[in-house]
Amino acid sequence: MQNEYAGLNKFKVFEELRGITFPAIVMYPTLIKSNIQNIGPFSVKATNNAEIKEGKYPLIIISHGDGGNYLGYLTIAQFMAEQGYIVVMLEHYKNNRNDNELAGKIENFENSPKHISLTIDAILEGKFKNYLNKEKIAIIGHSIGGYATLALAGGIPYTKEGTRVNTVVDKRIKAIILFAPATGFYNYNNSLDIIKIPILFFSAEKDKFTTLEEHKKIINNQLSHNDNVVFKIVKNAGHFSFLSPFPESMRNPLFLPSTDPKGFDREKFHLELNNKILKFLRKNM
Repeated sequence: MQNEYAGLNKFKVFEELRGITFPAIVMYPTLIKSNIQNIGPFSVKATNNAEIKEGKYPLIIISHGDGGNYLGYLTIAQFMAEQGYIVVMLEHYKNNRNDNELAGKIENFENSPKHISLTIDAILEGKFKNYLNKEKIAIIGHSIGGYATLALAGGIPYTKEGTRVNTVVDKRIKAIILFAPATGFYNYNNSLDIIKIPILFFSAEKDKFTTLEEHKKIINNQLSHNDNVVFKIVKNAGHFSFLSPFPESMRNPLFLPSTDPKGFDREKFHLELNNKILKFLRKNM
């Protein structure tokens, strides 16, 4: 049954080993009528600190791309919260729009999967712990977030120089959704053999960063053993088409995240994307 409204909270995730924190936003089902509110440059229909609706809900974690932030998927999070999911968007430590010091460094390739797992820990141990179905946890990963998602699902990543990246599988994850994932880490033989869980894999036809050709190669060479992979090519889409639509005031050819190939309708696509995610998760979790 659809939940009509979405609540919203902000919180911090703590990594004890190095004493660092990074921010996250959680959206969740509520009976409190939602209002349009601004978060940064975006608008979302949700109520701050609303009481959660009684129930046990599946959990979705959303991991952004290189130099992105946790605000880029608000429309997806709002929709899924209204449909009965708890959705958490984390902002990756020093690999975000405001601080991208670790971009391209092996430290970041090690951090990003770990920080997704820490975010799962934080939400399972926090104020929503009694409202979560711990047997139904999914990850959505965009670009480098897709790399991290595959690592957590059991992928064995290597840098382009051939160095093995140290990551740990998170067996709590039951399904993953990939938006234009950075799959170049998984070109070695058997890199993805361990992954058996369901995968919904979106590739953008006109992606210049993580190309359709490399995604087809991964599907055919590394994921052919997994009968639970759904591979979808998004016609005329670009790498950033998976980000929630930007306000008109921010759409600029020089601001690449706001751009799409000519003729692509991001608003229409996101309505379709939301429903495809929902259908996949209802079937597979």
